[in-house]
Amino acid sequence: MVTQRRAAKKAKITFVCSECGGESPRWEGKCPHCNEWNTLQEFKDSSGGAGETNRFAALAGASPVQKLTDVQARELPRQPSGIEEFDRVLGGGLVPGGVILLGGDPGIGKSTLLLQAMAALAKIEPVLYVTGEESAEQVALRAKRLAVDTEGVDLLAEIRLESIIETLIERRPLVAVIDSIQTLYSGELSAAPGSVSQVRECAAQLTRVAKQQGISIVFVGHVTKDGSLAGPRVLEHIVDTVLYFEGDTHSSYRLIRAFKNRFGAVNELGVFAMTDRGLRGVSNPSALFLSQHQQKVPGSCVMATQEGTRPLLVEIQALVDTAHVPNPRRLSVGLEGNRLAMLLAVMNRHAGIVTYDQDVFVNAVGGVRITEPAADLAVLLSIMSSLNNKPLPEGLVVFGEVGLSGEIRPAPRGQERLKEAAKLGFSIALIPQANAPRQAIEGLEVWPVARIEEAVDRLRGR
Repeated sequence: MVTQRRAAKKAKITFVCSECGGESPRWEGKCPHCNEWNTLQEFKDSSGGAGETNRFAALAGASPVQKLTDVQARELPRQPSGIEEFDRVLGGGLVPGGVILLGGDPGIGKSTLLLQAMAALAKIEPVLYVTGEESAEQVALRAKRLAVDTEGVDLLAEIRLESIIETLIERRPLVAVIDSIQTLYSGELSAAPGSVSQVRECAAQLTRVAKQQGISIVFVGHVTKDGSLAGPRVLEHIVDTVLYFEGDTHSSYRLIRAFKNRFGAVNELGVFAMTDRGLRGVSNPSALFLSQHQQKVPGSCVMATQEGTRPLLVEIQALVDTAHVPNPRRLSVGLEGNRLAMLLAVMNRHAGIVTYDQDVFVNAVGGVRITEPAADLAVLLSIMSSLNNKPLPEGLVVFGEVGLSGEIRPAPRGQERLKEAAKLGFSIALIPQANAPRQAIEGLEVWPVARIEEAVDRLRGR
C-alpha cells in the first residue's frame, strides 16, 4: 500500500528562471539568483522514481579516471560549410559532434543561411534539415526562390523528439539542422512545446546523440524582445557554440558574431549581404562601415578596430549641439553609453574641451557594434571636430584607449590595423605611442601620441 502511494506521488514542480537557469521551490516575482522580474517559469518533472534514474544514467557515459598528462590532445577535423564567412565565425568549419546554437530576430536570415549551407554540404555527405516551424512545401519554396541545388538534402517535418532522434541514429547525417529548438517536444514530458522543461530536455537529448554519433547539430533559437535567446540560459551552457545574427531587417547587411565557441575564438565576425539569391559573404566589410562623403565634413572620424583576426575600418560620427534643457543628452549608438560620459569628463579635464552645456550624439556607421575601448580616441576626436565645426584631416585613421588620467593606451594588433588602413588608401594614422611601428609603412604617415592633449594639439597645429 505504501509502495502504491509512493508511485502515485505527484510530479515534482520547481520554477526555473528563463534568464539565468536558476531553480526555486516556489514562484516569486523576482528571481532570487539574478534579480530579474517575472522570469520564473513552472518546470514539472513527471519522470520521477527509478525511471528518472535510468533516464539520466543513459545520458552519462562511463569513463575511467586518468592522468591529464596521459590524455593525447588532438585537433578535431573540421568540415567547411561552403560559406566562407560562416566558417570564419565557427573557427574554420563544423566539428563532428559539435552543437551550435544560432539566434537572431525573426526574418533576419537564419533559415536562409542554414539552407544554403546544407545545400553546399549535401554535395559531400548526407545532411538532414528538420523543420518544425514550416511545412516541407514552404522549405521547398524557399530553396526554389534562392535557386540552390538541394539534391542530397534530406528534409524532415517533425517536432516530436523521439522521432527525430530515431532518424538521426538511422541515417547518421554529417550535419543536422533543428529549426527550431523551441518547437520540439518530448513525449516523456507533459509540458507544452517551448516551455522551459521541453527546451532543456530536447537540447540535452539531442546533444547526447550528437556526441555519441559524431553528428554536427545546429539549433535555431528564438530571441526575446530585448534580443536575448528565449528559454533558459542553461541552453547556452549545453551547446558548444553560440552565434547571434545581428543587423537591421530593413538593411541588406547582416553580421554573425560568436559569443561562445569551445572550438575557436569568440570575437570573430562574419559579414553578409542579403540578396534576392540569399546571403552572400562580404569580402571587404570595411567598405560597409565607411560613408562616402563628397567632401570633408565635421564630426566624422575613421577608426581601425579589430574583430577577431579581421581588422575593420569603421566611421564614428558625432553631433554636438547646444542643449535646450537643463540636463544635456548623451546618446551613443553602437558604442557603450556609460563610456561616453567618462570620455567627455576626460576631454574636459585634460584637453580643455567643455561640453557640459551641449547635447552629444555618437554613432557607429553601418549598424556595427564596437565593444573594445580602442574606439575612445576616435570618439573624442569626432566630438571635438563637431564642436569646433572643423573636419579632421583627409585620410586620417585613429585608434587608442583613453585612460582617466588622459593617457592614450595601446591597442592589440596595432600593426594589422595600420596595414589595413594603408591598404584602403589612408595616409595619416594617429595612434598610441606604444603602437608606433618599428618600420615605416608605405604610404602611411604615423603620428604617435602619449596623451589626449597631445592628440588635440597635433590636430589643431596641422
